[in-house]
Amino acid sequence: MSSVLDNAKAKAKEVAIEDFNKAKDLAQSAAKSGAYLYPIKGIFYFLSHRTLWKPLLSKLAPTMTLSVGVVSFMFVFAYVPQLAVLVFVNGPLAAFSTALLTLSESSAIITFLSRRFLIQDTLVDTFDGVLLARNQTAVVAEGRQLKAGNFGDPIGKLGKLLKSPFDNFSTKSLVRYVLYLPLNFIPVVGTAMFVLLQGRTRGYSVHNRYFQLKKWPQSEREAWLKENTAPYTAFGTVATFLELVPVASIFFSFTNTVGAALWAADIEANNTSMTEMTTQKSRGGGKKTE
Repeated sequence: MSSVLDNAKAKAKEVAIEDFNKAKDLAQSAAKSGAYLYPIKGIFYFLSHRTLWKPLLSKLAPTMTLSVGVVSFMFVFAYVPQLAVLVFVNGPLAAFSTALLTLSESSAIITFLSRRFLIQDTLVDTFDGVLLARNQTAVVAEGRQLKAGNFGDPIGKLGKLLKSPFDNFSTKSLVRYVLYLPLNFIPVVGTAMFVLLQGRTRGYSVHNRYFQLKKWPQSEREAWLKENTAPYTAFGTVATFLELVPVASIFFSFTNTVGAALWAADIEANNTSMTEMTTQKSRGGGKKTE
């Protein structure tokens, strides 16, 4: 009996060490890649390039109305019932964790509705506009017509789409969100796990438009994302944190799109410190566009 217990303990220790080492490697890979900085870079780049404001400004009124309406509805009808449950689980932290949970729920609803009905095309314009601003004209030309002139205005240079935009915020993403939602009932740690898991899903979608412009088949996209799980999870986690602010979540959706486009431009120009990205050259994506 004791030998069985000893073997079980040894096996558990082995698995724990293995998982810890994997997590450590992923964390080191994410830190080395610098991918987590791109959502922040996106904010500063967006604010410093007024020509990129056009898509957001064109949708500002309806998205702000949607955000305020959803947040108000959720705090009126969902906050108190959830607080009544979480107070037994989280104790004195219940008010904070319930507010975070309600904000997260509001953010998911706002993002789902806005991306499906309001801002999908404008996010595509923003992504393509940043690529143009970063001299990746040939890449963008694979997916849309480009107007002559307007060299100081990348958004004004965008013409008709030749390829359908990347997928809307999918129903599958919403299902994953609902499945992970119970993690928020675990104080602090559960919420952090929830954001991390959401971040991975979010990160995997940030370059859908880039992959489309590069004409990568699904198998190549999946292999690329698997190879670079840590950087994309790091990007997605930071982006998710930013988009947890519901009234500002639409603004951060645009700045995160800018950050993703800056990242794509750096991949194209081989101007990234991500060691995971070195295989990009062999895939034909490392050639810098003039």
